[in-house]
Amino acid sequence: MSFFGAKAPVKAAVNEATANDVEVPNGPPDSVSGLSFAPNADYLAVSSWDNQVRIYEVGQAITGKAAYSHEAPVLDVCWSKDGTKVISGGVDNAARVFDVQTGTASQVAQHQGPVKAVRWIDMQNGLLATGSWDKTIKYWDLRTPNPVASVQLEERCYAMDVCGALLVVGTAERKIQVYNLSNPTVQHGPTIDSPLKFQTRSISCFPDQTGYAIGSIEGRVAIQYVDETRAKSENFSFKCHRMNEPKAGQPRDDTKAQLFAVNAISFHPVHGTFSTAGSDGTISFWDKTNKTRLKTFDIKGTDAKNAQTAPIAATAFSNTNGSNIFAYAVSYDWAHGYKGNFAGHPNKIMLHACKEDEIKKRPKV
Repeated sequence: MSFFGAKAPVKAAVNEATANDVEVPNGPPDSVSGLSFAPNADYLAVSSWDNQVRIYEVGQAITGKAAYSHEAPVLDVCWSKDGTKVISGGVDNAARVFDVQTGTASQVAQHQGPVKAVRWIDMQNGLLATGSWDKTIKYWDLRTPNPVASVQLEERCYAMDVCGALLVVGTAERKIQVYNLSNPTVQHGPTIDSPLKFQTRSISCFPDQTGYAIGSIEGRVAIQYVDETRAKSENFSFKCHRMNEPKAGQPRDDTKAQLFAVNAISFHPVHGTFSTAGSDGTISFWDKTNKTRLKTFDIKGTDAKNAQTAPIAATAFSNTNGSNIFAYAVSYDWAHGYKGNFAGHPNKIMLHACKEDEIKKRPKV
């Protein structure tokens, strides 16, 4: 564990569209892979490609509280339900837990490939689910060294989310597998192909556990319901995070159209609205019930070398009552591999205080 020092004053963003957003001081020096707010306090955990997980207190001032390490880049981070533990998974094929009360970190899970996703399950006194590129999901009781159960995936885990008894995983080859955690080793229904034609980039479960949203690498999101009856009438997909798209009825010119990955989807825990964040450097808030875009922010973070828009790599809504903080990371998303991660690329975590009209559902017309 390491401490970041004294409290730092809040620094305002310079972009006009986000003029009141504030930057988290002492952020990671490398790409941010995950953001997660504690369920019962204003603490933010950040995973990064510099092998570190950092924990910040988000108050009148933003304070770096602690950090711990993996042996390779960290790909995801989450909290236990009681907010006493931070769990992370990484390229070192391991998941690690940091005990906030004792300040100690330890390994709690092992895979044969990188751990792409970690999620806490509020069942059986608390379990950890880890999704890996070794084509498995494993369930762990943190008190024992071996997994309590394991399931075989059809392909490598690219994205995974949990809400209540619903677990959804998106794998390579556009496969989607759903599990009801009351029977966590038995798949709920057959494996399906993603309704989106390109690789799955992000998945997020609805807060009411009735379905999930999928984001792809070519600027589309699909809204999917688990119940077959609702799925037939309510499933839909839409375009987002695109530039220079032709208007309806006009021919498409692929030399001009630009399509960007939907890197993160986050649902508001109270209102059920959601955000999408893309490689185009924009964030949008959506009302899926009324199929309405509520707000779009053009972050306009640019890299120092090529003056290009910087991606939004990760997002998270706060969970505490009365708090409407939205965190987002302006950071390289590895869409262009190692060569795209050159020196001078912007790398910062920002906090946005949401207004009611940005996150509340619109009245039905």
